[in-house]
Amino acid sequence: MVIQYLGEECFRLQSGETAMLVNPTNNRLKADVTLRTISATGALPEAGEFIFAGEYETKGIEIRGWGIEEESTDKFVKTVYAVEWEEMRLVFLGHLSKPLDSKLLEELGEPDILFVPTGDSHFLEPEQAAKLVKQLEPAIVIPSFRKDGKEFLKAMGEKGEAQEKLVLKKKDLADKKSQVVVLEVK
Repeated sequence: MVIQYLGEECFRLQSGETAMLVNPTNNRLKADVTLRTISATGALPEAGEFIFAGEYETKGIEIRGWGIEEESTDKFVKTVYAVEWEEMRLVFLGHLSKPLDSKLLEELGEPDILFVPTGDSHFLEPEQAAKLVKQLEPAIVIPSFRKDGKEFLKAMGEKGEAQEKLVLKKKDLADKKSQVVVLEVK
């Protein structure tokens, strides 16, 4: 699997011929599967697009979404997703701005890769994000941020060198424990 960061909360994941976009920032980006962690209330998904809570399966990818009621309004709905793909559990927190409740933490399980938003007033504070990482215990943490991620790295006790993309398989995760991987904006 190849993971690239396209800026803000947008990620592109590719495995073989199948591509997934999470929170694409424009309509030019195309993929087989698209996840949106924030959507207008009453929006209708396009083919291959998942925008609300539920259980889905497409292209060999299992997707489960949970609505974040306390952060949603009558204008938009926030959703977090757990994705099973290539024998890995990927968790996308997207537009989360407050810590998760214990029930949802339990439902999310232990992700192999956690995508966590941080470093902006609209997202988790760096200390909140670090605490959430410790609760979920992922093998790899990939932060998304609008500003510099230095505060999050400091809260995690890591230095983190930015890299262009992350290429990995399930076996590569065996000896990892909450390793932060900072991806450059592509």
